[in-house]
Amino acid sequence: MHNLSTSDLHILLIEPSDTQQKIIKNMLLDQAITNVTCVHDLATAKAEIITSSPDLIISAMHFSDGVSIDLLTLMKSHPDTADISFMLVSSEDRLEKLEAFKQAGVVAILPKPFALIHLKRALNASLQMINSEEVELSSYDIVDVRVLVVDDSLMARKHIVRVLQGMGLKKIEEAENGSQALTLVKDQEFDLIVTDYNMPEMDGRELSEFIRYNPSTAHIPIIMVTSESINSPHMANIQQTGVNALCDKPFEPEEVKRMLIALLAD
Repeated sequence: MHNLSTSDLHILLIEPSDTQQKIIKNMLLDQAITNVTCVHDLATAKAEIITSSPDLIISAMHFSDGVSIDLLTLMKSHPDTADISFMLVSSEDRLEKLEAFKQAGVVAILPKPFALIHLKRALNASLQMINSEEVELSSYDIVDVRVLVVDDSLMARKHIVRVLQGMGLKKIEEAENGSQALTLVKDQEFDLIVTDYNMPEMDGRELSEFIRYNPSTAHIPIIMVTSESINSPHMANIQQTGVNALCDKPFEPEEVKRMLIALLAD
């Protein structure tokens, strides 16, 4: 299958402001992206998604007819649109307002205004999602690697699983929280655990501590994925629990690929 390049992308731009539409469209044109459809509201966007099936949606947050998280949630719940990449462009910087987008698996969240370098990085992340590439490991056949994905958000789990499957991983189990994960870990063997930090019943820190201090599971590499900044004071000491790698939401598939190679190469 031929991999898409940046210039091949079909983008649906959902932006209520004509001025912002022109700015973003010109920045996309600077990246040789000419197949851009612009709409001003969510109702028109829904119709456009059904008829044209874009590769990537770039969307503002607020519209006269709703909030784009509703569109994103609808897309992720339908198999025909679940794999379409979604990029949020917003001046909103409150974490609680952005949390739902992070959990839903957006490829990037860009501020208004954003620099061209940030757009390039987000476009590359979108291409990494579209152009699946199997990871090559020196000591494992990637299809035999057993992974446990732990996240209380169904959409977040689906996004993580999709990224891992795109890298060739097939043996993936899912758990809704740390407590459920422990039950699976006791009954099955895993080569890697990818866990969220904030979860009910038992969070990622407690799960990581149990896994690391139990002799039968202490060897399992752990990647912690979090919507909190990995540089925040709250996360500063998390690696003391034995977590091997920290990854932000939204994350770039290439970053996860590098982590997989580093943790499973030997």
